[in-house]
Amino acid sequence: MLEKIFTPNAPAPIGPYNQAVRSGDFVFCSGQIPLDPVSGEIVPGDVSAQTRQVMKNVEAVLTAADATFSSVVKTTIFLIDMNDFAAVNAVYGEYFVDTPPARSTVAVAGLPRGSRVEIEVTALL
Repeated sequence: MLEKIFTPNAPAPIGPYNQAVRSGDFVFCSGQIPLDPVSGEIVPGDVSAQTRQVMKNVEAVLTAADATFSSVVKTTIFLIDMNDFAAVNAVYGEYFVDTPPARSTVAVAGLPRGSRVEIEVTALL
């Protein structure tokens, strides 16, 4: 059985999907882009600023699911430019200090709303 996870502290979905779903002991979070949850607009600034907003959005969804960054077991990072890897990695590393999860980083041709970065996570409750 799937349980829908929603919080007003993260951007509302811009398509037919949920912010996250819980299935058993796992929470599967949809990819987050750097949308401000209040304005619905991409935050201004460089890829570091965008990554920081993405991580805030991920944190809000995890919190709504009664999870934390320490319960994340897998992440996927989508970048439109692999030259952004180091900057994204620096911000990402601030959130995963002790035991970072397994991770994939993928270069893509484009992301929604002109975002430079999108991150999805899976957590174990």
